[in-house]
Amino acid sequence: MASFAVVFFFAFTGFTLNHVDLFPGKPNVVESKGEMPHQWLRPSTGDPDQIAIVDHLLQTHHIRGTLADFRVDDQQIQVSFKGPSYAGDAFIDRTTNHYDLTETSNGTLELMNDLHRGRNTGKAWSLVVDASAILLGLVSLTGLLLIFFVYKRRTAGLVLATFGAVLCWLIYARFVP
Repeated sequence: MASFAVVFFFAFTGFTLNHVDLFPGKPNVVESKGEMPHQWLRPSTGDPDQIAIVDHLLQTHHIRGTLADFRVDDQQIQVSFKGPSYAGDAFIDRTTNHYDLTETSNGTLELMNDLHRGRNTGKAWSLVVDASAILLGLVSLTGLLLIFFVYKRRTAGLVLATFGAVLCWLIYARFVP
C-alpha cells in the first residue's frame, strides 16, 4: 500500500502521455512588456548584469520556472525560464531597453505529465522519480520472489511472467519501427 499513490500516478500519467489526443488542452499565454535600466544591458565594462536582469524578471512578473537559458548578442538578450507545464521567454532589446515576456502555462494535466517525465522539475523531484522507480522495481521483484513460496501456483506464475515478457518483446520487435 505504500506504493499505491506512486503506482496510480505513473499508471494514469502513462496513459495520458500515450493518448495526448484524448486530452486536448489549451495553453494559457500571458504577454507582458517592460523596460530595464540601460546599465544592466550595456554596462561600460564587461557583460550584461545577468543577476539583475533575471531578478528583475522574477520579481516583477512572479515567474514560476527556473532560469534555463540566458543568451546575449549585440542587439538582444534572450532569457528563458522553464518549469513543469510552464515556459517563460523574455526578449530584451539592448538599444531601446524594452522587453517582451511571453509566459505559457499548459494546465494541470500537462503538469502531471511533466512530473511523470521529470521534465523541468529540479533535483528534489528527480529524487522522487528515482525513489519511485526503485520502489516499483522492489514491488515487482517481491511479487516474483513470492511466487516461489506458493507451490501450487509457482509453475503457472513463472509461465505467465515469461509469457508477458516474451509478448512485450515480440510486440516491440514486430510493431515498433
